[in-house]
Amino acid sequence: MLFGTIVGSLADKQGRKRACITYCITYILSCITKHSPQYKVLLVGRILGGIATSLLFSAFESWLVAEHNKRGFDPQWLSITFSKAIFLGNGLIAIVSGLFANLLAENLGFGPVAPFDAAACFLAIGMAIIMSSWSENYGDPSESKDLMSQFKVAAKAIASDEKIALLGAIQSLFEGSMYTFVFLWTPALSPNEEDIPHGFIFATFMLSSMLGSSIASRLLARKLKVEGYMQIVFSISAVTLVLPVVTNFLVPPSSVKGGSISVGGCLQLLGFCTFEACVGIFWPSIMKMRSQYIPEEARSTIMNFFRIPLNLFVCVVLYNVNAFPITVMFGMCSIFLFMAAILQRRLMVVSDLHKSSTKAQEMIGEDEPLNP
Repeated sequence: MLFGTIVGSLADKQGRKRACITYCITYILSCITKHSPQYKVLLVGRILGGIATSLLFSAFESWLVAEHNKRGFDPQWLSITFSKAIFLGNGLIAIVSGLFANLLAENLGFGPVAPFDAAACFLAIGMAIIMSSWSENYGDPSESKDLMSQFKVAAKAIASDEKIALLGAIQSLFEGSMYTFVFLWTPALSPNEEDIPHGFIFATFMLSSMLGSSIASRLLARKLKVEGYMQIVFSISAVTLVLPVVTNFLVPPSSVKGGSISVGGCLQLLGFCTFEACVGIFWPSIMKMRSQYIPEEARSTIMNFFRIPLNLFVCVVLYNVNAFPITVMFGMCSIFLFMAAILQRRLMVVSDLHKSSTKAQEMIGEDEPLNP
């Protein structure tokens, strides 16, 4: 959270291409540390992994948006690119990568570290492509601003523009609930140590996410207002994560250890797949809104600022995960998602007011020369 925010924010000042190359180098080093049995080395690897993750979720998107605008491409193409990236990267490639990692570690017998070595190889290939084919772009190319000045610009933008603040809150609420779900779905589906097919369920989640990104692609292609349909998506997400609470009361839990997945577990699984579809819709949609509302000069810095409350939220949840029943945790996530839907409604209202005000000012400016 600390190092990642600082390094990720440097992308606006030092260049997004350099930041993407730094991501590749940092994650390669993180993969190499997995060969060591020493705790301190592994801890350094996790720090490097955290820095790389911050760069992954800010530098690449910032570079793409800036390059897209610089070349004068149709803004609609950006939405299509986001949807395809989520469909292929977060969905199809994730499934293939999981199968390939299992092949290396289990079938070919190379051991549990082999997938990290393979990841390092692919990162090296990606870095070579970036170095040879990408051009550099910056958020603020001026030489006078240091890192603290960059932070001040980002903080001022968030504080002065309600749309950016709302967008950050929405992202933190949804992603915080999503990452909490990642840790809770296994115990939710197997409360009595039922034998569930984890690999098959994960693949089903990924397919659901791919379906969601495909739906998002069609919604964006029809030029529907993102701020409008995302209210429905957040509301559906909230309902799906409240299912474990509902089934706990309606379906009596079995006291028998082991066995197959229960009826309540099947209902929850259906809800979880629906939630993953909502996740697939969320990613390209939030990317679209970030490209609209976040100013170019501090894009990476602001995006990393958004991750600070998210990381704090996840840390607090994980630290107290054994202090509360799993139904309470899911209920809390459902409340956060309903809050995200309310804030999304507010964002749409503020955005419409801003557009109306801007249009009115433009009309006044056009009429002024006609006045005596």
